[in-house]
Amino acid sequence: MYDRGLSILEQYDLTATNTYRGRGSLICNTQQGLVLIKEFQGSAKKLVQQEVLQRQLETGELLIDTVYANQEGQLVSFDKDNIPYYLRRWYEGRECDTKAKEDILRSIKALASLHKIMHMPVEENYVKESLLQEYGRHNAELRKIQKFIRSKRQKNRFELRYLESVGWYLAQGEEVIRQLIASDYDTLRKDAMSRGDICHGEFNQHNVLFVNQKIAVTNFDKWNYDIQTADLYQFMRKILEKHNWNKELGTLMLEEYNKERPLSGMELDNLRLRFAYPEKFWKLANYYYNHKKAWVSQKSEEKLDTLIAQKGVWLGFLEEMCKMRGKN
Repeated sequence: MYDRGLSILEQYDLTATNTYRGRGSLICNTQQGLVLIKEFQGSAKKLVQQEVLQRQLETGELLIDTVYANQEGQLVSFDKDNIPYYLRRWYEGRECDTKAKEDILRSIKALASLHKIMHMPVEENYVKESLLQEYGRHNAELRKIQKFIRSKRQKNRFELRYLESVGWYLAQGEEVIRQLIASDYDTLRKDAMSRGDICHGEFNQHNVLFVNQKIAVTNFDKWNYDIQTADLYQFMRKILEKHNWNKELGTLMLEEYNKERPLSGMELDNLRLRFAYPEKFWKLANYYYNHKKAWVSQKSEEKLDTLIAQKGVWLGFLEEMCKMRGKN
């Protein structure tokens, strides 16, 4: 199992001198440097577009894990068992340290640099659904889970905590939808599509590698057409949750992004509304509902407790975002 997929190197005229495991992948040292082999489970058509995007990004200052074509010019290769794989350039480096301010700010600058050049003619199949649809669906799921838990005769601690708190979070989710409808979201989205704005789709600490003095951005498989504040929000939220919604750090991150790619007033307002939606609460509830419900891990209980305990500082951060919007 360790060498699964290794045989496809022959289709690229490459030979591995040594190999080691990555996250769900095999990393090989070859005569062309490090490459990553991974089983392919996506759309071959989208992968072609991904390769075009990555080649475009290679002209910038960042290192990119661009997809390789095999000797027949194909991006997907099949082994003797007809299992599909793809090959990407890889880099030896360390992941962004979420506790290190310098790493965080360098990663934010890298994201802004990407966003300046991530544009291609829009293909409707790869346009991210609107926030109104997404948040409406999430709110419906929260209500469904609430109804499910209420119907249970015996409830565990996670379920009791959920019932105690879901009302407030649902009201918050509905309020965000009302504010989105009243905002310039539709205009912002149309403008983004007219420019062909692209998001990385999974820009987090695991996909940012520090390689000597350079930065490599990896794992573009979830790229999509969307307002680019989506990427910024996802990265900032993950970092700020780990830092108890530290206002100073949040401000520094926004300032660093703005230095490289200034945010418009509409973008900043959209970012605020993304932060205002209780996404982490929905994620915990969704995870619970889609997994074994008879037993909830202590980790899930702790995450819910932490989330509820952070509500005050989270709301304080949202107030700070409102002030930033007012200054813009």
